[in-house]
Amino acid sequence: MLKRTVRSALLGTALGVVVVGTTSLIATAQSPASGVTLTVMASQEWIKPAEQDLGKKFEEQTGIHVDYQILPADQYFNVLKTKLNAGEATDIFGGQTGKSDLKLQYDVANNAVDLTGEEWTTRIDPAALDQSSLDGKVYGAEIWDIIGSNYFVTVYNKDIFQQLGISVPKTFDEFAAACTTIKAAGITPIYEPISDGWHQVLWFPFAGPSFEQAEPGLADKLNANTATFAGDANMTTAMTQINQLYQSGCFGDNALSDAYADTDKAMASGKFAMTVSPLSRPVSIEHDFPNVKASSFGFFPIPIFDNQLQPVHPAGPAKFIYSKSPHVDQAKQYLDFLMQPDNLQYLLDNTPDFSTLPFTGVKSKWDDAQTAFLDTYPAKTLVYQDVVNYLNPQWIDLGKDMVSMFTGSMTPADVMASIDQRRTDMAKAANDPAWP
Repeated sequence: MLKRTVRSALLGTALGVVVVGTTSLIATAQSPASGVTLTVMASQEWIKPAEQDLGKKFEEQTGIHVDYQILPADQYFNVLKTKLNAGEATDIFGGQTGKSDLKLQYDVANNAVDLTGEEWTTRIDPAALDQSSLDGKVYGAEIWDIIGSNYFVTVYNKDIFQQLGISVPKTFDEFAAACTTIKAAGITPIYEPISDGWHQVLWFPFAGPSFEQAEPGLADKLNANTATFAGDANMTTAMTQINQLYQSGCFGDNALSDAYADTDKAMASGKFAMTVSPLSRPVSIEHDFPNVKASSFGFFPIPIFDNQLQPVHPAGPAKFIYSKSPHVDQAKQYLDFLMQPDNLQYLLDNTPDFSTLPFTGVKSKWDDAQTAFLDTYPAKTLVYQDVVNYLNPQWIDLGKDMVSMFTGSMTPADVMASIDQRRTDMAKAANDPAWP
């Protein structure tokens, strides 16, 4: 799969139900659909305030009521699968794109509406469209910044680095040494919000292009079941390095309870020197804390396994229309409304952690630091969760294993073996011929 060419420049360029928040919008106009309520279920961070604004505008124009149901990230996929299995999903449900997820997590052929003929499919980036498609049919509507919000990098405080005489690290050993220096100065080296269940996983598959660089064709071998995670020394080394960061205190004393939603506050405080975040993080920090300028921060690739590559990550949160919804036409109408050029521009302009959207006719808002990073580290290959089958669907489970590793009940080798076991289980459930 890694041999596949990224087909664009990305246009200029994520049971007890605990509802974190809901937004119900009151209809102010009448139409043939007046009185219809569309339910939209998503994980934390997937529905931006600007989208809720657009939902209100949509409601005013159509009379269609939009109810957003937001669930905690560590519960979302279990709740979604339960609802899909019970035939009780919301009209629109959120999900990460990627072919393994579409087939195994959501069974889109049975549970989602075919959107292939929708007009907006002609305006979206081909790489994003491919990750939202299965067997030649489009199922997901990915209205997401697949560059600024999907390129997870190491965001660092320039002032702290300068004061401590630290140069941008290019190897893991240099990175670990920088963490030691920062910690000795009384500053927590890395803000790592583990409590959400998903963030700590980023460190591993974003180094995938470096695994591939060291072993060309590894992803293809993994997909053909002729290689394993547990049997690969390089990937085991990477997981060992992540564990080393935790055990040496680089993530601080409260990483297990730190939350992703507090990242801006943490980085603005000056108490943390680095975090793994999207390219849009500094802009978001300045938006929330105007006295802290975006220019105070810089970027470098996540240096696990000496990684110096910045991979393309066209898979991201998307919206799927539930096939058994009684409001399929209204749901299509809502997606079409969101993806009109003016509305896409409104979403982009009013979402601090978005820098672009994967549609034609949208004006991006890159700053100089983001542009410099993209020029210095051109994206030439895909992250491993997008090219290795049966990896992304186990993201939350992998996050739990990593917590077990951090707390001493699993070793890095155990985590690798657990990845393999889940991949085997999923592959057999999918009748993958590579797993007889």
